[in-house]
Amino acid sequence: MSTFIHPTAIVESENIGEGTRIWHFVHIREGARVGRNCNIGKGVYIDTEVVIGNNVKIQNFATLYRGVVIEDDVFVGPAVVFTNDLYPRAFIWSDERVVETRVRKGASIGANSTIVCGIEIGEYAMVGAGSVVTRSVPPHALVYGNPARLRGFVCFCGRRLERVVESDDESLIYECEHCGERVRIDRRWTE
Repeated sequence: MSTFIHPTAIVESENIGEGTRIWHFVHIREGARVGRNCNIGKGVYIDTEVVIGNNVKIQNFATLYRGVVIEDDVFVGPAVVFTNDLYPRAFIWSDERVVETRVRKGASIGANSTIVCGIEIGEYAMVGAGSVVTRSVPPHALVYGNPARLRGFVCFCGRRLERVVESDDESLIYECEHCGERVRIDRRWTE
């Protein structure tokens, strides 16, 4: 499977993985890394030194600034914005102001969400559409709102977890009513 780059896209990076599709009016800056089998939607901006894993889907008009690291199998919804400076001023800028943000494997970020830099979104977590995420999100967590707050947990399949089938002092084990998968959630996130 070969890489596809739409003729209107500006791709300055030479580090684009095999099978990745880059659509209309995308701009990928020099030094960015995009993995294999990704889909980069119309009008996406990927800044220098951004790292994107394999099998990532970035929907139309998302903006990823330097300091963002996206792991494998992540979904980034339309018009999602990642920031990279906690104290932005037009008249003060230096590389030292860039703060890393990491999105772990399998996480999903809903449309029109804003991700404030310096946080981590855990594996298979889900951020609801229109959220403003100001602090780190635990694995499998469902967060939404402004500011985004923990509202529950989701399965690998993305469905909300409702039924606890086992527990101990350290964790709760949920069983997904949709797919039957079992998910262990650290008890500190449930209190």
